[in-house]
Amino acid sequence: MSKKLVAYFSASGVTAKVAKNLAGAAGADLYEIRPETLYTDAALNWKDKTSRSSVEMQSTDSRPALADKDADVAGHDVVFVGFPIWWYTAPAIIRTFMESYDFAGKKVILFATSGGSGFGKAVEQLKACAPKAEIREGKILNGNPSAKELADWVSGLGV
Repeated sequence: MSKKLVAYFSASGVTAKVAKNLAGAAGADLYEIRPETLYTDAALNWKDKTSRSSVEMQSTDSRPALADKDADVAGHDVVFVGFPIWWYTAPAIIRTFMESYDFAGKKVILFATSGGSGFGKAVEQLKACAPKAEIREGKILNGNPSAKELADWVSGLGV
């Protein structure tokens, strides 16, 4: 059996709840991807083109700083990476996270929460950030999936 890690970014708490449940269902360790500067409600206002999140997402070069680099990626074979979908892809901080660690030889399985869209360009963009990893589009985990649903999903992945 492989050693698993659930690493997640959550701006509002929705993805955090899913990540914690997924870690329990998968028997995985848990790590929160935190920005050095927290996102305020104003920073998350997607209707404001000058808000922090809007500005970050307009630039493919944006790499918000991480609060720490303490994730034990090296000690895990499988890393679930979770995030809310922003502008049809992963938030810029996920690119920062993926480029901050060596994912060579790791299986990276993405999961996300979304108000209405799928993964969009997330897989393609994140493969560029960790080209030596096996990155898989996982699942949009909206609502409150049960422990059984999550365990069945993980079991079906063969990891």
